[in-house]
Amino acid sequence: MQSAKTTDWMIPIATVSLLVIGLLMVHSASTYLSAERHADAFYYFKRQLMWACIGLFFMFGLSRIDYRILLKYARPILFFCVVFLALVLVPHVGQVRGGSRAWLGIGTFGIQPSEFAKFGLLIFLSAYLSDQPDRMLSFKKGLIPPLLIMALFIGLIMLEPDLGQSAVIAGATLLLVFVAGARMRHLLSLLAVGLVLFTGLIAAAPYRLMRILSFLDPWKYPRGIGYHIIMSLIAVGRGAFLGQGLGNSTQKFLYLPEPQTDFIFAILTEELGFLGALLTLFLFAVLIWRGLRVAMQARDRFGAYLAAAFTGVIGIQVFINIGVVTGILPVTGITLPFISYGGSSLMLLLSAVGILMSISRTT
Repeated sequence: MQSAKTTDWMIPIATVSLLVIGLLMVHSASTYLSAERHADAFYYFKRQLMWACIGLFFMFGLSRIDYRILLKYARPILFFCVVFLALVLVPHVGQVRGGSRAWLGIGTFGIQPSEFAKFGLLIFLSAYLSDQPDRMLSFKKGLIPPLLIMALFIGLIMLEPDLGQSAVIAGATLLLVFVAGARMRHLLSLLAVGLVLFTGLIAAAPYRLMRILSFLDPWKYPRGIGYHIIMSLIAVGRGAFLGQGLGNSTQKFLYLPEPQTDFIFAILTEELGFLGALLTLFLFAVLIWRGLRVAMQARDRFGAYLAAAFTGVIGIQVFINIGVVTGILPVTGITLPFISYGGSSLMLLLSAVGILMSISRTT
């Protein structure tokens, strides 16, 4: 246990506030869908509430434990993450949902190994980079090993396939090596290579190319690949300044598919308007600001790298999700942290915030 030092309470306050908004919106966005699919208007809400309680337990529990214990278990965590990512690809073991073999579980209960892998990889890389910080000046000894490990994770996740999670992992890893002291010219060269590989991944799958085309002109494909973006933009537009009122969304009545997950911000904007969206973004900004502040004031490199990486994951997911909802980015399956429906994602994000709180106690 850590000594009794002050936690940055703005972090849990912002997190719990986002969680409350998320629970309200999951219920509001999923009421009709829950009744249609499960004959229970509270089906998704009850499951989200259960995961929120589990996640809060882990958040406050981990906040009281010294985060440096993760240094001891960084390698086993990495090993088990690789095993779970491999298991999900085994037929009759991994579950196929939404066109991706990305789940392990029984029946409707499942976990997403890629969510665990995302944080497991960052824990290991934070430990690895903090061990010998001077080697980051070398491209061969500093950058290549973490990038090879990242490539292994992304390769396994792309076999599911899941381009969204791969983008988050790549972004968080590059942020981490930048914080660890990688040379800018090395990062710029890697960015150029990454853009080429990303273009190749898009070109290799016709449905990804269609997503890019629909992003450029969704109205050209109103009944096909552009449908999601159009329905999302309609929801955002209907929200205006004050919104239609909580529970009064029209797009959630099967116009916008799965409104409780990736496109929940569109329903939030439709019901709560610009003011509701602005409040949500403000809370995210506070959480990201305080997370980066913890990273800058951490007393050891491991804590600084871990805080920066976890905060980066939250920031990258917020940017991608809201970018998709507002038509700034092509459609990809990334949830909005603490807001979207999803048990594995919510529990792990809350656990990450708990570790962030633990780091803040040593600043």
